[in-house]
Amino acid sequence: MIGRLSGDGGATDLMAVATHALDQAVDIVRDDDVQLALFILYASSYGSLAQLDADLEWDGELIGVRRRLESAFEHALRSAVPAPELPEATVDAVARALFALTDDVSGPSLSRFVAKKATAEQVRELLMQRSIYTLREADPHSWAIPRLHGRAKAALVEIQADEYGGGRPDRVHATIFAAAMRGAGLEDTYGAYVDDVPALTLASLNMMSMFGLNRRLVGAIVGHLAAFEMTSSIPNRFYAEGLRRLGFGEDVTDYFDEHVEADAVHEQIAARDLAGALAEDRPDLLPDIMFGAAACLTVDGWLAQEMLDAWADGRSSLRSR
Repeated sequence: MIGRLSGDGGATDLMAVATHALDQAVDIVRDDDVQLALFILYASSYGSLAQLDADLEWDGELIGVRRRLESAFEHALRSAVPAPELPEATVDAVARALFALTDDVSGPSLSRFVAKKATAEQVRELLMQRSIYTLREADPHSWAIPRLHGRAKAALVEIQADEYGGGRPDRVHATIFAAAMRGAGLEDTYGAYVDDVPALTLASLNMMSMFGLNRRLVGAIVGHLAAFEMTSSIPNRFYAEGLRRLGFGEDVTDYFDEHVEADAVHEQIAARDLAGALAEDRPDLLPDIMFGAAACLTVDGWLAQEMLDAWADGRSSLRSR
């Protein structure tokens, strides 16, 4: 796959390879081959890996392979993610349903563990894991902008403007996170830790990319962003507390401090003006809005649990190379 996208591939039947990988996968969401292949295919559209040939972004064979993998991935998610009860398609009802859904997160808290117990090495692992999305923060959700209209579009642009620094390049959230990586002694080049993170970390980003890049899933990407913003402010406060406890400086804590205030505002916009307004204007999208929110909470919950389980066992949460 990488060879083909970089222009160096031979005559390998990629569809046959992808089909074989899917046939062999016990759990598509946690399968290294499937998730890495999707990650690389999506990276071509983002332009996030310089070695990928831009002329191959719309290569018919590669798009066919992506669609084959996406179909299986989406089916796996829809089968595994608990379907929330659908509210009325009104701003108030959808917002209340989303707040109830995001308030009902049970199980151990990764952010509270970082605040109280995590070691400096575990925090660095967390930053490495987060870099797969956060060094491109906001980009997957921005695919929805041209697919929305009216109130929902205005709300999404308001949120994304903050994510991209409000016109200040130094305050772009991905840029602030890159500074945190450097401050923690880590590499800030995008993709530097792709070989280190587990499949579930790639799946979390791949889910966003799939929702964002497929116009038929615009409801899912809106629901995902709503849940993402609504579960961000308090955890980021805990992450900042943990970093300070371990002696990291403001160059590392800045990213998390920024999100405590910003996402407290974003959660209201995302729940009401974005997701609620979209459901009211397009009631046909309500099931996917709620699915996208539930998928965000479910997959990120799986990933947090994997990390906590590894640390509880005295293991690294990263893959061994």
